Amino acid sequence: MPYKLKYFLILLICVSAQSAFAQLGQRLNPNAPPGQQQQQQPANFNDTARTGANKQLTADQELDTVRKHEEEARDSVIFTSKFIKVTNESLLRDSTQVFPIDTGLTNFENYSPLYQPGDPKISLGHLGLDARDLLFTPSKTIGFDAGLHTLDIYLLTPADINYYKARVPYTVLTLFTGGTKEQLFKVLHTQNIKPNWNVGFDMNFLGSRGYYGNTLIAQNVSNLNAALFTWYESLNKRYNLLANVSLNNIKAPETGSIVQDDIFTNPPQLLDKTNLPVKLPSTFENWKDHGFYIKQFYYIGHIDSLKKGHSTTSSDSSKILPTERVAYTFNYNVRSYNFLQNDIDTYGVFPDYNYSSNRSRDSLTVTHYQNDFSYSFYLRSKSSKIVKNEVKLDVGLTQDIYSYTQSVSDSVVNQYGAKVVHPDNLQKNSFQDITLKGRVSYRFSDKAAFEGNVNQIAQGRDFGDFLYDFKLMLAGNNKAGKIILEAYTQSSAPPLVYTSWISNHYIFHNNFSNQKTNSASFNYINNDLQLDLKAEYFLISDYLYFTADPGGIDAYPTQLAHDINLLKVTLTKNLAWRRWHFDNTLVYQKSDYQNTLRTPALYTYSSLYYSKLLFNVLNSNIGIDVRYNTPYDAPSYAVGLGEFYNGPNITFSSYPKATVFIKATLYRTNLFVMYDYADQGLFQKGFYTVNRYPMEDAQLKFGVSWTFYN
Repeated sequence: MPYKLKYFLILLICVSAQSAFAQLGQRLNPNAPPGQQQQQQPANFNDTARTGANKQLTADQELDTVRKHEEEARDSVIFTSKFIKVTNESLLRDSTQVFPIDTGLTNFENYSPLYQPGDPKISLGHLGLDARDLLFTPSKTIGFDAGLHTLDIYLLTPADINYYKARVPYTVLTLFTGGTKEQLFKVLHTQNIKPNWNVGFDMNFLGSRGYYGNTLIAQNVSNLNAALFTWYESLNKRYNLLANVSLNNIKAPETGSIVQDDIFTNPPQLLDKTNLPVKLPSTFENWKDHGFYIKQFYYIGHIDSLKKGHSTTSSDSSKILPTERVAYTFNYNVRSYNFLQNDIDTYGVFPDYNYSSNRSRDSLTVTHYQNDFSYSFYLRSKSSKIVKNEVKLDVGLTQDIYSYTQSVSDSVVNQYGAKVVHPDNLQKNSFQDITLKGRVSYRFSDKAAFEGNVNQIAQGRDFGDFLYDFKLMLAGNNKAGKIILEAYTQSSAPPLVYTSWISNHYIFHNNFSNQKTNSASFNYINNDLQLDLKAEYFLISDYLYFTADPGGIDAYPTQLAHDINLLKVTLTKNLAWRRWHFDNTLVYQKSDYQNTLRTPALYTYSSLYYSKLLFNVLNSNIGIDVRYNTPYDAPSYAVGLGEFYNGPNITFSSYPKATVFIKATLYRTNLFVMYDYADQGLFQKGFYTVNRYPMEDAQLKFGVSWTFYN
């Protein structure tokens, strides 16, 4: 038996060695910018079935040769990202187009949704907890809305799912970790089971024990996202089917903050902050979501196409352009919002108890069915290089059917005289909305285009809601760049949490007007200069928000009687000199109701790094990221309601937050090591973004993304 085991181990090592050497790719060009590395030598695609001198193969011939080698198992082929193409539903809205996958290092260290350079968040302390936008970002949706969005950034929805064309199986394993305080693991796998049929799955795991009072398992962040997806395209390119099944289970602790509010000005004697007590050690919220989504569209009549290599979007993309298209989408989703209080409220976190004392089981469950029908008509001139003189008309109808139930646990005395707790369904409702949709566009050429969109709820609970959007694009050559002018007007019904809400700690019954938003924007983009400048103006009427009486914690919804004017200017500019890179984002906001919106006037993000090829194989960036925003009145957070509100007018000092990093690519593996909040203690001992909730401390973090093409 030992001898047999020895031979088995030798065989296993040989197989592993073969797989390991198959991972070796071509040497990267050290002078290429991050995210755009090109192979110096093309892969060897010589077809051994042929004789004679080698000749340059086209991209289609290379792919056909790879498939032939795979089927006949004659030659060893080095698979790379060029065999994987990706798209999403929005890109398939009016044509079939795919793009190369991104395997670069750009923004790789900014994995957290809390710290995206152009979309920063404020939160209750760290990844996995409730969060909202730091900058003013209006919602462009109409119709029914529950109004609970503080955990939205951790959800995986049908709009987030990508679809692939994979000539070889494609797998990505990704891990980001800061020890037990933060762990994020992602798995993506996709493959074509037929040349025109792709399937795959996507799974994300987020766990965190946090930085304070994490001795109880109830205070752990525990999130799971999972999705199965498929894309089928008929052989004649006329019929497409997109489908996915998704599941989300989000658990976030609701601590009510730590007991000691002045932790940075009056540091505790404890060396380990995880032992600092919190006000609610065993209370948390749990969102559960599952759904099924399917979209089908069919091209009628003549089909046009752009020649490969002449796409207006990317030289590596291909486009199938229909002249008529019909589409149908069905979406089924069930989402429940649960709040579980398991602690006695010793520190007065809650303003009141409407039902059960010292224990809460609040729940809202929303079921949504959606049917969407659309027809599109295209009229364009014949051209194999660019789309020009194209007129496009889309008309559609969307039916949304909703039902919701809100329940609260109540304490009652049963027939035996004992006090028991049981759930009561306090409100339930069912209704539907019918939305009429239209879109008209005219493309003069790839240099000029116009588009107008109309969305109007014509019947149902939210009758009268509308969103009208208009856009004009003017472009010159690569050096001149392009200009995008956009304007929209919107009227949306108040969310459910503002008008009809029943829970153990909060009850609201209000009659608010629709919130109305009018906006106009100017956007100049120059890819050659790596410049993006956008100026936006917003006029907001009947603005809805949560507030509290002076000195109180009883948050309640209200509507501003005056109009809000807001100017937002965003500048993104990247500089490069030899191997040095300096990427910058600057946002300026000015409003006549800055204290109501509670956002900073200025936000900046800068990334300075040095690019170098180490040891002839390690394409690396070494640098520092710095974030800064001016002081603002910090919002408060209502535990048990799940809303940020305008509480006491408290303004925290604000200093730059720096992160030192080194990130690199080794063949098919991207990795980084960074020290987050490296300047803690230099300007201040810590910082807040929300009243009473300290943010995370300095932390060494590590990330790796490993890609497989077999």
